[in-house]
Amino acid sequence: MDAVNRRKFLQVAGSVAASASVARGAAEKVRVGVYGTQHGHVVSKMRALRASSEYEIVGVHEPDQTTRKQRETEELFAGLKFVGGDDLLGNNSIDLILVECKIRQAIEWGNKVLDAGRHLHLEKPPSPDMEPFRKLVDKAKSKKRLLQLGYNYRWHEGMLAAIDAAKEGWLGDVYLLRATMNSDRGEAQRALEAQYPGGSFFELCGHMIDRAVELWGRPGKVTSFLRHDTSEPDDLRDNTLAVLEYDKSMALISTASKMPNSGGHRSFELIGSDGSFFIQPISGDRTMRVNMRRARGPYKEGWQEIHLKPHPYDKYEFEDMARAIRSGEPLKHSYDHELLVHETLLRASGHMS
Repeated sequence: MDAVNRRKFLQVAGSVAASASVARGAAEKVRVGVYGTQHGHVVSKMRALRASSEYEIVGVHEPDQTTRKQRETEELFAGLKFVGGDDLLGNNSIDLILVECKIRQAIEWGNKVLDAGRHLHLEKPPSPDMEPFRKLVDKAKSKKRLLQLGYNYRWHEGMLAAIDAAKEGWLGDVYLLRATMNSDRGEAQRALEAQYPGGSFFELCGHMIDRAVELWGRPGKVTSFLRHDTSEPDDLRDNTLAVLEYDKSMALISTASKMPNSGGHRSFELIGSDGSFFIQPISGDRTMRVNMRRARGPYKEGWQEIHLKPHPYDKYEFEDMARAIRSGEPLKHSYDHELLVHETLLRASGHMS
């Protein structure tokens, strides 16, 4: 990524570890517990925590014995102490607890963490309903506990660069965000996602709704197409699209659930009258293409390709959490942002009007 001035790419993420005035002391590690291990993000979250010099993993709780026995054999959990739920929640030396569970457990387990007085990292999507999540956020605010949702593409350097360029005015009138989150779901995962009206959209597309909300806020109108179009013998909404309409722009976000090698297709585009960003694939070894009507900021006139090296998004969200715990300052993404993202996801996935 040498061709690009990184001045703005990770402006927040790059500063989170540099806070010199901290409540707990910069040299003291944040003590963290892991409550549940069955969410799809748990591997990347554990990898980020174990690689970080800022965190100490105190214990792991997994109530399902079959899953626990499997996790105990895995390298990412090697040497960690598995404990009971009450033991984890009752450990007053723990600062932060990650809730890495199935969707329908998230609100219950998140409430337990807040009631125990811990800061909370809660996986996405947090609930198929709005009101239980709203009450959880209110509890976090009243207890002055940090609440961070696991939308880790918030820290994707290419998406950060695109949104920053839009906010700087370099892209002119930014009128279209287009993103795909295709997958190749097996029978077990299809069955899980079929429990929700939004199907695979509800499970995956909050990542991109989060990006649209950060750029434009609450959409005035949301129109969704939630279809079952494959020959799979279930009723999963497996071919879905939502259109988020704003005063002068739209976000088109889609996911299809039966696409081989789907990871290479996932994409993010931000298009304006004076410049555009195109990222595909969005994970792994990626190329970002930028097209500018005239040179602006670090970008030259015309088309250019920028190579993005593999990037540990989870690293940066946990750096932001460590900074906030130590300094007593807010997280980058506010309680209100988390509420608006979830409201918009539920609107787009047919869970609320």
